[in-house]
Amino acid sequence: MTTVLLACSSQKSATPAIEDFTYSVDKFADIEILRYRVPDFESLSLKQKELIYYLNQAALEGRDILYDQNNKYNLFIRRTLEAVYVNYKGDRNSEDFQNLTTYLKRVWMGNGIHHHYSEDKFVPEFSEEFFAEAVKSLKAEELTTVLLPGETAEDLINKLTPVIFDPTLYPKRTNQADGVDLILTSGNNYYDGVTQAEVEAFYANMKDPNDSTPISYGLNSKLVKENGKLVEKTYKVGGLYTAAIERIVGWLEKAATVAENEKQKDVINTLIQYYKTGDLNTYDEYSIKWVEDLASQVDFVNGFTETYGDPLGMKASWESIVNFKNIEATKRTEIISANAQWFEDHSPIDPKFKKEKVKGVSAKVITAAILAGDCYPATPIGVNLPNANWIRSEHGSKSVTIENITEAYDQASLGNGFAEEFMWSDVERQRAKDFASMTNNLHTDLHECLGHGSGKLLPGVDPDALKSYGSTIEEARADLFGLYYMGDPKIVELGLLPDKEAYKAEYYQFIMNGLMTQLTRIQPGKDIEEAHMRNRQLIAAWVYEKGKSENVVEIKKRDGKTFIVVNDYEKLRTLFGNLLAEIQRIKSTGDFEGGKKLVENYGVKVDQTLHAEALDRYKKLNLAPYRGFVNPVYSLVKDASGKIKDVKISYDENYVDQHLRYSKEYSSLPTFN
Repeated sequence: MTTVLLACSSQKSATPAIEDFTYSVDKFADIEILRYRVPDFESLSLKQKELIYYLNQAALEGRDILYDQNNKYNLFIRRTLEAVYVNYKGDRNSEDFQNLTTYLKRVWMGNGIHHHYSEDKFVPEFSEEFFAEAVKSLKAEELTTVLLPGETAEDLINKLTPVIFDPTLYPKRTNQADGVDLILTSGNNYYDGVTQAEVEAFYANMKDPNDSTPISYGLNSKLVKENGKLVEKTYKVGGLYTAAIERIVGWLEKAATVAENEKQKDVINTLIQYYKTGDLNTYDEYSIKWVEDLASQVDFVNGFTETYGDPLGMKASWESIVNFKNIEATKRTEIISANAQWFEDHSPIDPKFKKEKVKGVSAKVITAAILAGDCYPATPIGVNLPNANWIRSEHGSKSVTIENITEAYDQASLGNGFAEEFMWSDVERQRAKDFASMTNNLHTDLHECLGHGSGKLLPGVDPDALKSYGSTIEEARADLFGLYYMGDPKIVELGLLPDKEAYKAEYYQFIMNGLMTQLTRIQPGKDIEEAHMRNRQLIAAWVYEKGKSENVVEIKKRDGKTFIVVNDYEKLRTLFGNLLAEIQRIKSTGDFEGGKKLVENYGVKVDQTLHAEALDRYKKLNLAPYRGFVNPVYSLVKDASGKIKDVKISYDENYVDQHLRYSKEYSSLPTFN
């Protein structure tokens, strides 16, 4: 995943033990940066290590694509700030320079000028005057990556100053507010010169309502208006982002030569073909082959995958994760997969929305080897793919829980005071200590493995019918599926939890987070925009309201502080089931108005008094509400003849050095695309 380093020794570096590993490496703004271990990498075969190395390289080559997708000025701004950081000869201890450094770190974290989670544009704490002075102080050769032909440093300053400093310009990367043009008011770079109505009409005209296996329209393209006509610019070799995609393909071609088996080799080669053609039918072919490859221990995601960054939920951001199966921990998810039909049959949803036969549900616990694109520096802890409903229905899906990432979160959180500050009593705190890590991983397993793969659309329902509310409804559906079943006796019967009380740890933390503690991630006065956060508040607020008459969930005050109390866990489970039934109905029937009503009524608005209190209490703990990661560094070890004899892993690189190196070694795109 980095440049090739030559070494004269084949000595292996053992994975450091938890007690010897430093997880937290940097803290700035509202961010803490962690490391993650890659246990058992040394035990893999040389061929597997080499495969991981090439896949890692392919992962890192896509970094600039995401920056450009997030905003058309992101590469200009990142490269300019990096040039200042590396070359500035003035007072580097000044407040302005230190604030510029923090701003640059935030740009790295958000893959651009917007917060990775809230999607609000960062507010710089250095002055416009300092920015201009710093850029002008650089030599022309130090700005070669950002100056367009004929441009001067003054031109660059004039171009970037309003983008960085004007709060009204690109205020949101992805706007989800009701009642406005979501395309014109979003700062991302998936569209140019088009309105929401034009986008919706353009893709509606492409769709055949009788097509039972539709491609993912618009997934891998930018929609622009040229000479008055709408045109798709496809991401492919020879198309948009070709410079980066060609390098991705080059590394994938190397990976294919060391594939674990012929099926995996075919998966990689089909992905290469997709990158070369941009054909979404080939993408579906690749997705089917990928989901059916269950024998390979090493696995990966590489490409235009998730659509959260598009307010209409169509266009995908670039991402990659390279991983290998945690064989021991996967026994847990194999139990879940083996019982997938039982869970589907006993779901509390309307029978007409259930799958008669659950196909191809596979799940595993993985060890992440590299995080990239939209999975870096912030990353999910679980993934379920592919996203196409018909592929899930006919061919199944792959679900993963990334356990070395959850390990890093858990280890970095030990003794931080959060439980003592926000949990109601020692009962909840003890449950969390005993079961939180276990139940959180299980909820992720159920969410990814079964939740996303459960239920079905009725014939003729457009998968995009819920539009801007689709992502929130889908995440709520998967979360509710997991929550409902965590309290089922079947879970204890299968040996997934030790007793009938353990599930309460996840129930309590989910409700506490949804009603209160996740508000620490939102700026004062803001609504909730991010789909996962909307989902969590929607669920928590809905069950709180519907359970009021029986006091199922209670909001209590003690010593002037607000606490969440769950009084009846069994009735709470029933409410989860009731909401799951409604969410599935909305999904299955494409009920846009029903989805909108749920999300807008329960998932968006914030109790400002409670918000202010949560922020104040959290601030006193000196905790960062968000976390990102630095990747380990991999290097090839060669003998005197140049033959690869090992792949070495190192955990020494810090946050700043990693991003500067990535910008130097994996930055193939022109600044303006």
